[in-house]
Amino acid sequence: MGILEDPAWRAAIRRRLEIDLLLGVGYVPLKLTPAGGSGPSPATRWRQDRPSAVPAASGTASARPAPPARSGVRPEMVQAVTAEELQERMQALKALDENRVRVCRSCKLWETRTRTVFGQGHAAARLVFVGEGPGYEEDQQGLAFVGKAGQLLTRMIEAMGLSRDEVFICNVVKCRPPDNRTPAPDEIAACWPYLDEQLRIIRPEVIVALGKPAAQTLLRTQESIGRMRGHWFEYYTSGSPNVGPPTPLMPTYHPAYLLRSPAEKAKAWSDLKQVMARLGLPVPR
Repeated sequence: MGILEDPAWRAAIRRRLEIDLLLGVGYVPLKLTPAGGSGPSPATRWRQDRPSAVPAASGTASARPAPPARSGVRPEMVQAVTAEELQERMQALKALDENRVRVCRSCKLWETRTRTVFGQGHAAARLVFVGEGPGYEEDQQGLAFVGKAGQLLTRMIEAMGLSRDEVFICNVVKCRPPDNRTPAPDEIAACWPYLDEQLRIIRPEVIVALGKPAAQTLLRTQESIGRMRGHWFEYYTSGSPNVGPPTPLMPTYHPAYLLRSPAEKAKAWSDLKQVMARLGLPVPR
């Protein structure tokens, strides 16, 4: 019996494909070589047998084109605030960006940055994603999560039934660390007030911390992301239980890590389904 005729293997592949398709991945290269080294590989035969599940990698258009990226804001997907309050939040975020973040020289990262990356999204978002720091593409454009990891994050958001316009996306540090290294403690400390103020202005219903640095910063812990992900925590503005009610926080893997370790996508999707349940959003079939 061939590997792809084995029920256990087929079930495992089906689970992987379901998760990838939910996250917007239309093609999964299965690099399997048949015994003897001749004839079509099992992966090729399987693609031929199951074209609707895994489109062949070719220059032709897929029989199942990807849906267009969702854009725009639906009122039911953001906080119910008055027009005046929304305007106040937008102005507060703009002032924080223009008057403090863009001119910040509190740590050495300003010396090598091209642009600061404040973050973008809805000022009354129910859900805020917090990453580690800008990468090369983000530094060039001044926008958060626009590189390869950002493209995966976009697909993750869309798999949740949301659009980037309906959430807010930002990072712990607002300037790119050289060579995309992990931000140093003093760099995190310098940027922490800006992130804390962003969350105070937006007042989201749920925060998703993407990766270890973001989760450790927001929760003030040294626990590993592997132990934290999948569990709910509470974020307090300014780190003090005495300042307002806590915000539920879900740590999960960073999209860049998922690109390197695609087998962990199942865990990340499980985390996001918990977030959807907390927000009262239906889980897509």
